[in-house]
Amino acid sequence: MEKAVATVSGALSRAVRVVTVADGKVDPAALLGLGVGTEDDIENRKTLHDDELEHDHDDFESFVVDMDEVSDPAAAAKRIASVAETHNILRMKGFLAVSGKPMRLLIQAVGSRVSHYYDKPWGAAEARQGSLVVIGLKGLNRAAVAKSLTG
Repeated sequence: MEKAVATVSGALSRAVRVVTVADGKVDPAALLGLGVGTEDDIENRKTLHDDELEHDHDDFESFVVDMDEVSDPAAAAKRIASVAETHNILRMKGFLAVSGKPMRLLIQAVGSRVSHYYDKPWGAAEARQGSLVVIGLKGLNRAAVAKSLTG
């Protein structure tokens, strides 16, 4: 087991605590981070904005890409992941219309990690039009990103 933990820990991009389990039984307190004492060290856990009187988001930009109806949610998620990786996109979120499905497909992407699930039925007065908000560092090639997403 030590070799497996070392292999997993070595593959992670940042320090993450690995919790070992047996027979799929996980202590809920470990999963939820209960009792770890984070609040005891709150003064040393400053956020990005704690030392700034003012800040702006000039280093980031966002825009919306309208998306046509898709037929394959898994293929759409794969395309979104590929576009995120190719264009170094930080985040994408929104929803898509899927052919033959009465519900919206919610999309959440952080980098090239994409999750998707049906969240709610389309409203009677709602157009079945997908839309993704794209967030990245300033200088994104909006036209190239939109073309890559819409194919």
